[in-house]
Amino acid sequence: MTNTQQIQAFAEGKLLTRGTVAEVAVLLKTGVDAKIIGEVLLFRADNGQQLDLDLSGSEQEVLARYNVEQSGSEATEEASKPKRGRPKLGVVGREVTLLPRHWEWLDRQRGGSSAALRRLIDAARQSTSAEELVRHSQDATNRFMTAMAGDLPGFEEATRALYAQNQSGFEQHTASWPTDIRKATRHYAVNAWGAE
Repeated sequence: MTNTQQIQAFAEGKLLTRGTVAEVAVLLKTGVDAKIIGEVLLFRADNGQQLDLDLSGSEQEVLARYNVEQSGSEATEEASKPKRGRPKLGVVGREVTLLPRHWEWLDRQRGGSSAALRRLIDAARQSTSAEELVRHSQDATNRFMTAMAGDLPGFEEATRALYAQNQSGFEQHTASWPTDIRKATRHYAVNAWGAE
């Protein structure tokens, strides 16, 4: 999870807030300290994965823990360290283990091994199949539904409709759910229905 990852916080079936990790953490810290927020469930906005935040310490400590920005001295210290690759472009050096025939093929490619690997990865990412998109949406929806709607009427039927790609059945079985849970569930399921 990156610090710019969008997350959402729910309490008692209602959406409290949605924002970056730092934004949500500071808001929750304030609410928990003031005893106006009880148990909160947090979810990644992109894949429905449940997560926890460390809210210990002061508000400034929580902000520093999750904020993307570094203080001036830390940023200067980081900038003075030599980095491998092309850090200004965001290139990160890691080890890759391949068979000799793979290295030979890569060495013959335009721009060298690294450039060829980047092109191959970009091509694979762009050709993500429709089935993968559907599966990702179904899994994200299921993760969120299980945590937030597992005890609600129609949960099992909605889950079956989700994996059967039955959008009208899914919407019918989630219609009575609390508004924020229903909206979030349907948001996660937006790509779960495949080609029309």
